[in-house]
Amino acid sequence: MTTQVVVLGAGYAGAGAVKSFEKEIADGEAELTWISEEDYHLVLHEVHRVVRNPAVEEKISIPVDEIKSPSTDFVKGHVANVDTDERVVELSDDSSVEYDYLLVALGSATAFYGIEGLEEYSLTLKGLDDAREIHQQVKEAAEAGSRSEPAQVVVGGAGLSGIQCAGEIAEFRDTHRAPVDIKIVEGLDEIFPGQDPEVQGALRKRLQEADVDILTGDFISKVDEETIFLGGGEDEDPEELDYDVLVWTGGITGQEEVADAEVDKDERSNRIFADQDFGTSDDRVFAIGDSALVDQGDDNIAPPTAQAAWQAADVAGENLARAVRGGPLKTWTHKDKGTVVSVGDKAVAHDVQGVPINTFGGPAAKLLKKGIATRWIADVSSVKRAFDAWEDM
Repeated sequence: MTTQVVVLGAGYAGAGAVKSFEKEIADGEAELTWISEEDYHLVLHEVHRVVRNPAVEEKISIPVDEIKSPSTDFVKGHVANVDTDERVVELSDDSSVEYDYLLVALGSATAFYGIEGLEEYSLTLKGLDDAREIHQQVKEAAEAGSRSEPAQVVVGGAGLSGIQCAGEIAEFRDTHRAPVDIKIVEGLDEIFPGQDPEVQGALRKRLQEADVDILTGDFISKVDEETIFLGGGEDEDPEELDYDVLVWTGGITGQEEVADAEVDKDERSNRIFADQDFGTSDDRVFAIGDSALVDQGDDNIAPPTAQAAWQAADVAGENLARAVRGGPLKTWTHKDKGTVVSVGDKAVAHDVQGVPINTFGGPAAKLLKKGIATRWIADVSSVKRAFDAWEDM
């Protein structure tokens, strides 16, 4: 019987691994089944563009049929459970798919850290539906606001997603001359936490130029229908922020779908522990991307970034083919090629491989941001689709 290989997820890790596996495997060696809740691959690091202009979704959502080969079977469905004893992926419609080797690449979910009211009252930015909803709610809040009482939009979390989301809301406000005040809230003392102060300063400058208020140093402690509470404790009352729209981008966790899978994982987040070859405690299960905590040696794990997922996917797909053949697996070490962050129509680049300037903005950074997105689109789909997407990236 032909070896059955299953890949879960159509994000960067899943789509990239499918392409890599198809390239490595010979006809007749294995049958590949690709399972995802959506029948398209989303260029997630550009989904914030949809917050400003929903029409962009056509440029960043790539049908799976443009990515996979005809021999790969695609199943659209929600993964409900992975039964590692029976080697079966169970779907929410009560169907199931058997596997000999499985790659878990389901991505991440938003973490709310048990903050009272946060999940109930906030919007997130993990997919197209989320981006459309943010656009719609900001638009409706602006329509209800006025110059004397502008709509209050708050973005919680000043990491990559939060900064880019705030930038797009600012561009929407400016394009439509909408009465909107925008705040970005970060519990730590600086935006883009843990990064070089030079890039933090450059991003702060561009957010301020975009008229985004920056509040740092106090964590969100509670949210109700109209108010965000910052800080507070035994000896002090929390600061209160009124809001009309709250977007939460403050952290990630693993997916509940693998909670019962018999593989070693972080029990708090459900992210699966994976070695540098993406192998797990079950020799028939591999894990990659935000679904996994991929060992990098010296107690380090791979960062949960699109860049890392792209790099890892190429090796993971090859390792699936090697596993089918019973061959040795390759190890992978993430190589940071730099960071590029957009703030509306502007961008900041930092520590880019091969560039002597440590941090820069201007047209060069903007072109680099466009180039990264369109190169991925070309690699996973076609040059034509990448060319069509260029203007909106």
